[in-house]
Formats: sequence, structure tokens, C-alpha cells
Amino acid sequence: MTPRILSPLSLSTLCLAIATCLTACSKPNNTPNELSNSAATTEVTVQLRVLETTDLHANIMDYNYYTGSTDATIGLARTASLIAAARAEVQNTVLVDNGDLIQGSPLGDYVAYKGLAEGEVHPVMQAMNSLNYDVATIGNHEFNFGLDFMYQTLAGANFPYISANVYCEAEQCREGVKRGDHLYPPYLIKKTAVTDSAGNTQHINIGYIGFVPPQILQWDKQHLQGEVRVASILDTAQQLVPEMKAKGADLVIILAHSGLGQVTATPDPQAEHLAYALTQVPQIDAVLSGHSHSLFPDARYQDLPNVDINHGLINGIPTVIPGRWGDHLGVVDFTLKQHGAGWQVKSARASALPVFDNSSNHALVEPHPGIVAAIAEGHQGTIAFMQRPIGVAASDMYSFLAQVQDDPTVQIVADAQRARVATLLPPELQSLPLLSAASPFKAGGRRSNSSDAEQYVQVAKGELSFRNAADLYLYPNTLVAVKATGAEIKDWLECAANQFNQIDLSSSEPQQLINTAHATYNFDVINGISYQIDVSQPAKFNQRCQLVNAEASRIVNLSYTDATGKVFSGAAFASKHFLVATNNYRAFTGQFAGTGSGKVVLEAPDTNREALVDFIAKQSNYDAASNSYLGAVEPAADNNWQLMPLQSAVKLDIRFQTQDSAIAESFVKTQQFWPMTKLSVLPSGFAEYRIDLQ
Repeated sequence: MTPRILSPLSLSTLCLAIATCLTACSKPNNTPNELSNSAATTEVTVQLRVLETTDLHANIMDYNYYTGSTDATIGLARTASLIAAARAEVQNTVLVDNGDLIQGSPLGDYVAYKGLAEGEVHPVMQAMNSLNYDVATIGNHEFNFGLDFMYQTLAGANFPYISANVYCEAEQCREGVKRGDHLYPPYLIKKTAVTDSAGNTQHINIGYIGFVPPQILQWDKQHLQGEVRVASILDTAQQLVPEMKAKGADLVIILAHSGLGQVTATPDPQAEHLAYALTQVPQIDAVLSGHSHSLFPDARYQDLPNVDINHGLINGIPTVIPGRWGDHLGVVDFTLKQHGAGWQVKSARASALPVFDNSSNHALVEPHPGIVAAIAEGHQGTIAFMQRPIGVAASDMYSFLAQVQDDPTVQIVADAQRARVATLLPPELQSLPLLSAASPFKAGGRRSNSSDAEQYVQVAKGELSFRNAADLYLYPNTLVAVKATGAEIKDWLECAANQFNQIDLSSSEPQQLINTAHATYNFDVINGISYQIDVSQPAKFNQRCQLVNAEASRIVNLSYTDATGKVFSGAAFASKHFLVATNNYRAFTGQFAGTGSGKVVLEAPDTNREALVDFIAKQSNYDAASNSYLGAVEPAADNNWQLMPLQSAVKLDIRFQTQDSAIAESFVKTQQFWPMTKLSVLPSGFAEYRIDLQ
């Protein structure tokens, strides 16, 4: 099915065009002067459509490599059909990508694992090249596999890359780029041929400028320290946009790999999310955003100041965030008019077009055959890559209950991290208690659609492959250990506990337990200690670990028991020092208490996933002589954390949602820590359960 994409031509403009045509037809014998006067009073306009992809994360095929099945809700193969339809609707289009392109799916892992031969083009770039992109910018995840791999990958693009706020810090970063230079050109002013409303060819100087969060220096410190410098997104835009206009840019289009961010007149220039702030920078004509995996325009933002959801405008500037993994295409439609020797915006609107209709649960487009052909070899290579055996599991690992009780999919990651770090500690750190922090990466997302309903780890017992390890640990993070006090660990857990809504003990009305605004990857569980979470108390921190209630305390009965059986709690726990195995993203951002570059005491060369694969292999104990496994990994949750029992004079009705499937229902019945009752099935693919915490 080909989607219908509305033409940007407004009704009033259409009527004017028809009236002009009728007038011209009724006066066939105009004199040259009359024709000249008519042309002088007719406004010349151009309809220009800007198309954006972002946060594809190597999801090129509409395929789930973890389940081995088609997924019609994602993939550039589907988005490409939207692109073709959008181009067919209008005469003038340009296509851009906003980063986070080469990492995030097994395809990205496969190519990074095998490497690229000299002159080899990354499968992602093969697909992108077939779509004739005009320009692209770099996302933060482009740096995950190291600078050399990024340089080699981007060299395969037949379209230019730009990045305004990343600079070379080394003596030489790549050919022609030395210390102090931009790593890639900061912006591009492209003279673009277009057809105007009279059918004539015109040229518009379209300026593109790209940005990435400065936080890449923390997230990928092991790759970037001493190699690059990153400036503020906002400061750089304020400096370079006037320069672009002075050099003749008729339009300035921002490619901001950055979410909306705070709505304030005085934004933090070093912030990660600054799209809203960029709409307030003079001389900017559109903000094409990403990074947050959000959707804009969307009704959830309708109450923000100076936001027009119907037209996709923020502070009068068209702004779009087209989701993630190719589930939407960003569209900005401009009507431009001649202004002196150049062009200016007469009107504009932004929208995000989906590839899948969640309300009716059906695909809006089919995969584009050109993309399917371009990616065929890489796709088959990825499938084979994911099937490599690594060991055996003695029991199932499902994350259907990972947000309401201790969970085997989080437990096995924590155990693997702890085991690997223990082998790497120098003598001076070996006397400190070693803990491990892990979180559920796949636990249903924001519960918004059927795609989210598929986002659960589903690893059945039996032989395990690399596909299962990639399912258990999605990201190419590296293993890091931090040194933190017990007091810091308590606040670390207090921030994680923002995942829960506060339960009103006086109400018998239905209450949702899970705060879906809190990302599941920020629900850290710390193993090696014991604690409970009192959800009747208010949260101490918000989802970004910013203090909101200094008196609040959800983490209770927190304790550590040493090898001799001695228990540390209260003040003794708070003053004690611990090591915590975690990942580089958590360790270096400093967002959670106990983290930050000053807390890091160990940076392992291993990725967390490599540590997991090694742990599974060692536990499984493969015997080459018998061609069989002598053991198995036993991923049982140790229940070191629990929700605290609630005391109430009324019968509480506390609810949560998880996947609606036979396998999920069976898992809930057999593994529930608290009594759980299935209440209903939701159109989004989730089932709602009541959990009895009394």
C-alpha cells in the first residue's frame, strides 16, 4: 500500500493559481508590456520538501534478528517506500540523515566484528547510497566502534557528512584533518536546482549545519580522549549560522542530533538536548532533530509554550523528530518566495509520517525492493553471525517482569560483569566489596505501540547463540568499574527507583505502578547488596537524577553482608566504600550518584557483551573431545531486591503492563514473586495485570 502524502500547496494558493490561469487564457493577445506588467505582479514561489531519517541504528531491513522474523514497524527498507512516495508528490525534495546510523542492531555489530576491507562499503552505506541523500550529520553512536571504523564507514557514503561542533584534538585525525580543524566540514551550502510555480528552473542556496551532543566525550571516552574536542551545540549555532547567511545561504536547516530539551529562555549551552533552544536562534529556518527517539509533532507536546502541533512549529520554526529505527519519516514542507536576489520562507509546516498504523495494526508501506537488494549480502551475513553457538542455559531468560521484580535477564548480565571485573582488579582494590549494576534494556519501552510490546528479552533454555547474547545486552558498551560510598549507592538506587509512580495508600482506585517516562535502561539494579523499594514514598530524584525531594527515601532495608557474615546497614553501610561494575555510559556521565570520571577506577578492554559471552561459555564448559557442553549457565534471579510490602486500610488496586502472549502469561504464572492477576488485553499488544503488594 502506498501512503497518501498531502501536497504542501494550500487551498488559497491553489485558487490563486487557477484564477491566474483562467485570466491568461481569456486574454490570448496580450501586448509585451501587458505581459511584463503581469509578470511583475505575480509572486514567484517554490514548494520545497525536506525529508529526514534519524536514529536508524543499523535497522535497514524490516527484520528482528533476535526472533528471526519480519518486523513491519521498523527499517529503512520501509522508510524508503515513504521517501519514494513523498518525492512523487512534489517536484522539489532533498533528503538528509541525522545520525546514529551504524550501531544499534545486529547488522551493525556484525560489520564491526568482521571489519571492513580496504575500499569495502558498509552495508548501511550501500542502502543509503541507493536513496541519493543530499547530506548527513554524525550521531553519538557513530563513535561507538572507534574513530578509525567511523572514518572508514563514512568514507563509503556518496553524500557529504557535516559536523559543526566536533574538532580534531590529535596531531592528525585523518587525511587532511589536523589539530584544531573540524573533524568534518561544519556546514554545507548547496546550490540546489528547483522548479518554481511557473515551471521555471531556479536555484536556492540551502545551508545545512550538523550537531552532536558534547557528552560523546564521556560516553566514548576510551575512543575519544585526546583525539577530539566537542563544543557546545548552542554556542556553535549562534556563531556559525550568521556566517552561513553571510555566505549566501537562503535557507538554514539544522541537523541536530539532540532531543527537544528544556523549555526555557536561558538553556544550558552544554546540554545534551537543545532542539527547542535552537528554534530561538535567529536566522534558522528548520530544526531536524533526533537522538531522543521521540516523535514530534505529537500531542504529548501540545501544552508546551509556543508550540503549534498542527503545523509542527516551535517558536514559529518547523521542527521534526521522526522516532527511531526507521519507524517514521520526517517531513518539512516549505513555501519559499523570491526576496531580492535570494529566497525567504513564506510558510512552512512539519510532520512525521509512520510506516505502520498502530491503531489498526497494519503496515502502511511495503519494503522498498531497491533497499532489500542493496542490503541482501549484509542481511544474510548478519543472520549467520547471530547463529554462532556460545553455550547452554539451564532455564529460560525472559524480561516480562523485569520492572516489578528481580529478573534473570538482568541477573546474568550483572553476574558476568562482576566475574570479569574481579579478574582485572589490581591488588590495591581487591579488598573492597565488588558489586555490579545492570538494567533491563528491553522491558516494553514506553508501552505506546505493538513495536514496544515486542521489546522484551526472550531467550529460552537450551543452546545459546550470539543472537541470545546480543538480545541480553544490546549495546557495544565497555566494562568499567567505579568506586563509590554506600551513601552514593543509596542515591544511585533512589534515582533508579523513579521508575515507579507513587502509590496512594488511601485509594482503592486503579493505580499504575510503572512510570513510563523513566527509561528502562535507567532502572539500575545493583547486585551484591540487599534492599527494598517503598513505592508509597515520593521519588527523591527525577528520571535524570535531578533532586526533587531531599527528604524522600524509597530505598529501605539497604544492607551488605561480607564473607564472614557481618552485616553493614545504616551509617555503617553509608560510610563503607564499594566497587561497582557497570558500563562506560553509566560510569562516565556522572548522572547517577557514585558515577563520573573522577569515580572510575578500572576501564576494561572488554565490551559488556564480550564479558557476557565469556561468562556463558565458561559456565557451559564446552568439551571439544566429546563435542558437547559439560555444564550450563543458571540464570536464576537471586531476589536481592524487592518491592516493599504495603500496609493499607483499603484494598489497593495496583497495576502494571507486560507483553500479551502465551509465553509471557506462562512466565508470569510460574515466576511471580507477588500475586499477579491478568485483567485485560490492550490494543497496543500489552496485557494489564494487578499486582498485590499487600
